[in-house]
Amino acid sequence: MSNILHLSASIRGDESVSDGLGKKLAEGLAAKSGASITARNLAANDLPFISEDRFGANLTPAADRTPEQAELAAIADTLIEELMAADTVVFATPIYNFSVPATVKAWADLVARAGTTFEYTPTGPAGLLEGKKAYITVASGGTPVGSDMDFATSWLKFFLGFLGIKDVQVIAADGIMGEDAADKIAAAHSKVDAIIA
Repeated sequence: MSNILHLSASIRGDESVSDGLGKKLAEGLAAKSGASITARNLAANDLPFISEDRFGANLTPAADRTPEQAELAAIADTLIEELMAADTVVFATPIYNFSVPATVKAWADLVARAGTTFEYTPTGPAGLLEGKKAYITVASGGTPVGSDMDFATSWLKFFLGFLGIKDVQVIAADGIMGEDAADKIAAAHSKVDAIIA
């Protein structure tokens, strides 16, 4: 059976536009395909930031880790397993200060593991997670998605591509601080509806 990894990153919970779009998309794709959903709320702030010891533990083969290293690497192992098991990734994120929330970067630093999710080759790094589809549902109050100010979707698309996930579609509800916010949110939901139809 296929699996959908649904990652959410907004601190706004049920009021989050990006999360609402992501949840609707993940559940719609699951209903359409019979896939299971693995959900992870990055906004729960339970992911550690990378440190020298954690970085070393993550790069040490599991069989060679000390007990301390095994404990440090456990969360990265879990996140990588979730990502590798997924056929589809639904990444719901807001844009905070022109980029992704810090928790998204923490997730990225933990899942980028040389020899597991990417490898170094004579021609440069190559992603090892090819064949997956990713969707990014993104909401922004004032940063136009796709503009020079948007360092969130461009970075996230690049990072997913770095891991080998190159089929990435963005569904945006941006500029939603204005009077036409409801129309922009509705338009984004219509795009989700078209995908899951």
